Amino acid sequence: MQSRTPRGAEPGPTRAETDSRLSAALTSVVAGARRRAVRDGDRQIDTAHLLHSLMETDPGVRAAFDDGAQVVRLLGYLVQRSIGYGLQWQGTVEDSGAVPMVRADDPAPVAPVNPVNPVNPRVKETGWSPSASAAMEAAIERADRRDEPRALGIDLLAALLADPDCRAVEVLRRAGADAREVLRRIDDDPFTGTSADALVDPYADPCADPYADPYAGTSAD
Repeated sequence: MQSRTPRGAEPGPTRAETDSRLSAALTSVVAGARRRAVRDGDRQIDTAHLLHSLMETDPGVRAAFDDGAQVVRLLGYLVQRSIGYGLQWQGTVEDSGAVPMVRADDPAPVAPVNPVNPVNPRVKETGWSPSASAAMEAAIERADRRDEPRALGIDLLAALLADPDCRAVEVLRRAGADAREVLRRIDDDPFTGTSADALVDPYADPCADPYADPYAGTSAD
């Protein structure tokens, strides 16, 4: 099978290296997202799983939104994942294009089937979607720019918001939240914002205009 890693590219961080760069609170968030993915029968932890766990456990993340009513609406949509809109994601890989990890000619991976409930397969080990993996790396990079040794929940939230095509941002749109406005609010916070975040989309084409609106052209649900 042909490798998906471009020639000359450096290998990404290992699981242990990534875990060592997370705060204790963010490590707990990741563990919660993994449990939710397994419970819901999802093959991978995606960005919506991460957002759900962040919203449930991190007061700093909830404070980034307009008000309590918006948080309640957002949590309501996230809770409905396994019985509502999230059904469209079952059996698919989240790849918003944040990293080129899946080639067009690669066969789609097949989820293991639970003979008792084939509609909701369970797996013992749950991997990461390409978009979720990219968000975790971007959160660590964001902490680096603040000279912090470990990423916080707010770093992961900012990384999720910077990818307008990921599932987490889709949920935000459904809940009526403006992802770009929330990201701007985080960047303006003197304790969590960085000068680079406000101008550069970490997943944007390096040849593109750095001031272009990453959310332009997206339609609200």
